[in-house]
Amino acid sequence: MTRYATIVATGRYVPEIEVTNDMLRERFKHIPDFVDKMEASSGIKTRWHAPENWATSDVALPAAKLALERAGKKPEDLDLIILGTDSPDYITPATSVVLQYKLGAKNAGTFDVGCACASFPTGLSAAAGIIAANPGIKTVLVIGVYLMHKLTAATDPMVFFYGDGAGAALLEPAASPGFITATFRADGSYHDYWGIYSGGTFEPATEDSVKAGRTACTIKNRYPPELNEETWPIIVQRLAKDGGFNLRDVDCFIFTQVRKPTIERVMERLGVPVERAHTIMEQYGYTGSACVGMALDHAIEQGKVKSGNLVVMVGSGVGYNQAGCAFRMR
Repeated sequence: MTRYATIVATGRYVPEIEVTNDMLRERFKHIPDFVDKMEASSGIKTRWHAPENWATSDVALPAAKLALERAGKKPEDLDLIILGTDSPDYITPATSVVLQYKLGAKNAGTFDVGCACASFPTGLSAAAGIIAANPGIKTVLVIGVYLMHKLTAATDPMVFFYGDGAGAALLEPAASPGFITATFRADGSYHDYWGIYSGGTFEPATEDSVKAGRTACTIKNRYPPELNEETWPIIVQRLAKDGGFNLRDVDCFIFTQVRKPTIERVMERLGVPVERAHTIMEQYGYTGSACVGMALDHAIEQGKVKSGNLVVMVGSGVGYNQAGCAFRMR
């Protein structure tokens, strides 16, 4: 019997500390019109931060609990946890194993996915393949989580983007898909454009690197503004071809939630009404590794994604990594 994987429940968590654009206007008043320009180019109006004594695993925990609760499952029912983030608790051990402990998922194995905003669709695709190939694995939690504001200097204007949050999905076997197809792209020539460049083996953290800000998230080079606009349609069209569906049949598109105008232009290129693309960056900011999972849960909550709907998800992260997947919702 062929095994497929399906999403049986989702969840998300948004912290309670709001950081509005007006608050950032005051913080960056020495940069004329900065926040106004960023708001216009991104669509972001506010973002939410976790308490300073929280780690990434603490942000992931409520989203994981909510997905389990909605599925009528207990932590002990989990066979595997796949956690995607580029703001981990530690360099090592994996953040997924910390979440496993805090969640009480004593029967679950874990691993991390570290390809930034591409992590959630990558994790979903990996979970679907593992479920299809392994009869002993029946319940998998995939979660994307972001706490980048803690790894960025408060004086760095890029904090305009960073919101904290987590999005989760619970996958189980099904008699029919479920998961339809996935595709991946990457271009490592961009690896030194945006990241945290001290604290690993390339440059272990030193007093000098900390003082110079190299252990914080920084942008060293500007990504070409058309990069996502040109590559997301390629990913979507590849998914449609491999998955055997037409773009007009897709009920909801979810892209990395960083610039709303980019999503609007991509939908125009695809020839699909922009209303089919769900966005959340307006109210949550750029939530990186978490944003695709958060947007999926929000779309379900808002009734924009229903049972039987075809959903396409595309994540694009620093490095750069890109991943896309297509699911028929249960």
